[in-house]
Amino acid sequence: MARPGISKLPPMNLLVTYLVIALGSALGGVARYGCGLLAVALWGVTFPWGTLIINIVGSFVIGGFATLTAPDGRVYVGTLGRQFVMVGLCGGYTTFSSFSLETFGLLQRQPLAGAAYIALSLVLCLLAVWVGHALARKVNE
Repeated sequence: MARPGISKLPPMNLLVTYLVIALGSALGGVARYGCGLLAVALWGVTFPWGTLIINIVGSFVIGGFATLTAPDGRVYVGTLGRQFVMVGLCGGYTTFSSFSLETFGLLQRQPLAGAAYIALSLVLCLLAVWVGHALARKVNE
């Protein structure tokens, strides 16, 4: 009998999936931090070279890995392995890699929708940063 207020736990395979993604995210986050520190040590802080390089490398990794391990790819990697790398590792390293992969696919299928997605992402995300910044400044006053 379940205790009141405690929901039924998800199946074990779902828990394993969450743990695998969490491990990948942790490793990706640590790698991002290390790359950022290295970039600052090499080039300073006057331009966000670290973020740019991280986004480029993450996009390269997710693009290559997704293609190599796709159903018609040359390398077999199970669903859990793909989730570890593409959702966990790349997601912890940079979410820009996911944006890049999804945009690439959308541009191939629907070029106008892909262009709209790029424009909307850029404008709305910059707007969201500005609104968040403005609200936080008000709170700080």
